[in-house]
Amino acid sequence: MGQTIVEKIAQSHLSEGPKRPLRTGDFVSIRPHHVMTHDNTSAVMKKFQGIGAKKIHDPKQLVFALDHDIQNKDESNQAKYRAIEAFAKQHGVDFYPAGSGIGHQIMVERGYAVPGSFVVASDSHSNMYGAIGAVGTPIVRTDAAAVWATGEFWWQIPRSVQVVLEGRLPDGATGKDIIITLCGLYNHDEVLNSAVEFTGPGVASLSMDARLSISNMTTEWGPLVGWFPMDEITIEYLKGVKRRLAAMGIERFTDKDVENWQKNPPRPDSDAVYAARIVLNLRDVTPHVSGPDTVQVMESLAAMEKKKITIQKAYLLSCVNSRLEDLAAAAEVVKGKKVAPGVEFYLGAASKWVQEEAEKHGIWQTLLAAGAHPLPAGCGPCIGLGVGLLEPGEVGISATNRNFKGRMGSRDARCYLASPEVVAASAVAGYIRGPHELGDHAPQRSYTEFAADGGTAAEKVEILRGFPERLKGRLVFMPQDNVNTDAIYGKDYTYRDDVTPEMMAKVVMENYDPQFAERTRAGDVIVSCYNFGTGSSREQAVTALKAKGIPLVIAGSFSQTYLRNAFNNGFLCIEVPELVKRLREQFPGEIAGKEKTIIPGDEIDIDFTSSTISWRDEKFSFPALGSVPQSLVIAHGVENLVARRLGLG
Repeated sequence: MGQTIVEKIAQSHLSEGPKRPLRTGDFVSIRPHHVMTHDNTSAVMKKFQGIGAKKIHDPKQLVFALDHDIQNKDESNQAKYRAIEAFAKQHGVDFYPAGSGIGHQIMVERGYAVPGSFVVASDSHSNMYGAIGAVGTPIVRTDAAAVWATGEFWWQIPRSVQVVLEGRLPDGATGKDIIITLCGLYNHDEVLNSAVEFTGPGVASLSMDARLSISNMTTEWGPLVGWFPMDEITIEYLKGVKRRLAAMGIERFTDKDVENWQKNPPRPDSDAVYAARIVLNLRDVTPHVSGPDTVQVMESLAAMEKKKITIQKAYLLSCVNSRLEDLAAAAEVVKGKKVAPGVEFYLGAASKWVQEEAEKHGIWQTLLAAGAHPLPAGCGPCIGLGVGLLEPGEVGISATNRNFKGRMGSRDARCYLASPEVVAASAVAGYIRGPHELGDHAPQRSYTEFAADGGTAAEKVEILRGFPERLKGRLVFMPQDNVNTDAIYGKDYTYRDDVTPEMMAKVVMENYDPQFAERTRAGDVIVSCYNFGTGSSREQAVTALKAKGIPLVIAGSFSQTYLRNAFNNGFLCIEVPELVKRLREQFPGEIAGKEKTIIPGDEIDIDFTSSTISWRDEKFSFPALGSVPQSLVIAHGVENLVARRLGLG
């Protein structure tokens, strides 16, 4: 049985894990090629110092790029920026000041992400590095601090989904339309927390800028990785990166590296095992618009044009769609025209380099002549910071990647997402429209799910001293999907500093089931359904369950952020979808009666040596919990584990 590309690249960056080829579900410790932090570098510094670490393990791993709040000239923000720069200088870390560009763009255009590398960032759009042939995936701030201190972080290998691209895009359709189509067509968590591998003959027809847009916005689709195979387009892009860096006296990779990538490109094994396959014929993709307020809803541009939805603001910026190709396409649309009265058109390049290239070719000047308002190269309105935000009642059309309520301004505004050409055409027309007459159709779904592979579930697991071989507890079944962090631990307590563990135990699950704390007891084992822990990243949604004495949560699946917060706090989470399916079959009456907490009275038995769960004479397998997750639980979290490894605790 062969390996997927994620399994292979993780294997090549493995620091600790199973002594065999890696498989989906394995917990491993990864030594990434690079880790990028942005404005949140300040928060990571505090965590790093809180661990007690004094020295960066490998300064060349780190990249700091200030890009989020760069329009904020308040002294407090400037002081934070100065502190980050001083820290970078002290430790010899590559530092990019405000105005250099968006961190993700810097990572690709400055040669930090390369084919076959494993590159992370404490930002959700790290998926973008997949366009280069790297595994790019997000981590949380605690993970970043761990990498700073030890050079590594823990990860669980996600399942892989193949996305086969066939044909070529018709005129007028773009890479943005591909990812909008995928988000709208497969919007029932088909790829949630997976690694998406793009493949097929259609890949060769896509430019590098198109691939970067698609990989970037796979984040909104749900996967943790959005990987493209490398080809001649990748090689030409990398040669361009190398030439520009060489002119500055910088060498991040050599001619020999490029030659090796050409001869031995990173690729999955021919007999790799996938969880599912999606097929998309690019010739069926037409311009589409996402929204409002969600990327899971799409509508053809042809249908949108008939509605003549008036806009007040248009945005051509962000890490998904403000590279040279994007700016050039928009400039072609607005050339010789003016932005419509009542519309404000905001423009920001992905980086200083991109803006310089656009100016060199007259593209930037064309956009300004049409009436665009220039912004510095950074995140800006895309994350609701700086000038140009949506006001109550306004409608915006944006080439960014997210449009949920309040993201780009007022919660009482509406925002749609589209390609740069559509944004530019809408800015000129004053309503949502495109530059060309186009057909009104969308591809059909083509999704095939494959039977789960038994993989390594039956292997004997070595148990570390301090970790239990078995665990028994009373079953507490929570039959709802999407139990969010506010349901687990309410916002009324989240920002209070006076809440003791005893108080946390009394209010846990209060917003899910007010009787939960009274009906449950220490030692109970929670089994919930799918996407447990979705919502905000509050760590108290984990620590409140620990305070209650709950030893672990079993679910069909977890929010990735919740899963990371759980293990980072030494709390066990296990995905066992077959058990969830069985419990739903067992308690249909209670579920129909909308019981939120079902306590049948019997026990559940977890055997960590055989990776099996026993309940009512049935057995269910789960991914083996090897030395990496066991160490996190024994140490009561990653910060303690890092401190121990540094000899500080």
